[in-house]
Amino acid sequence: MTKIWLSLVGAAALALGAGAASADTLRICMEGAYPPFNNTDSTGKIIGFEVDVANDLCKRAGLTCEIVAQDWDGFIPALLNKRCGALMDGMSITAERLKQIAFSVPYTDAPAWFVAAKDGILKDARTLADVKAALKGKTIGVQRSTTHQNFLEAEFKDAEIKLYDTVDELNFDLVNGRIDAGLGDSTSWASFLKSDSGKNYAHYGPTLTGKDNPLFGQGIGIGLRQEEKELKAKLDTAIESMKADGSLSKLAMQWFGYDPLAPSN
Repeated sequence: MTKIWLSLVGAAALALGAGAASADTLRICMEGAYPPFNNTDSTGKIIGFEVDVANDLCKRAGLTCEIVAQDWDGFIPALLNKRCGALMDGMSITAERLKQIAFSVPYTDAPAWFVAAKDGILKDARTLADVKAALKGKTIGVQRSTTHQNFLEAEFKDAEIKLYDTVDELNFDLVNGRIDAGLGDSTSWASFLKSDSGKNYAHYGPTLTGKDNPLFGQGIGIGLRQEEKELKAKLDTAIESMKADGSLSKLAMQWFGYDPLAPSN
């Protein structure tokens, strides 16, 4: 919770490169604590893949935009109450969320991984059935109000599920042995596994996407109010433009090390 509070206090709205003049400024809310999608640096500035994507999208769409920090657990209420004009935070497009808000077309995706200690409880887990058997009666950490929480609650009824406000808190408890494994986005886990804290941990079991279970959604999009049809059309066009000229792929490679939207072989 500390990191969210610091980002709210320390991160004044970060102006993005704007295109044509606009009467209003589009406030794009990000958590500022979900690397590499977005994170808060030592100066209080929000940085990351989604900041770079938003910068380019707003320029192409002719929008004046600013990034503001918003606690993940209050994301959709902040949009509906008009504290935010758009949401970007590795947010999966799911049927449940579409009952409340609209989404742009996907600008990326993030398969889910289970992570645990090397040579630990999941060392022999290859399939989802293996993971379920190994984690029966164990504790799995997950960020609250996510597709990952929904999946665990539906599929891992024999395990204890511990909820966290941020991935940093989850990672801290994993390293300190307070949970047996964690479930989260592969892109976020990749940053952790490359760090000193994550050097003794690894990804086990299957890589999970919306193709495996609809709870994971159909890609990651920008959350919008349902009535904002003109804004959605502008952002959809800008996203498709970034896909077509390779800009999205380039940013994905820069921040993730691979392109989640690239066709699989």
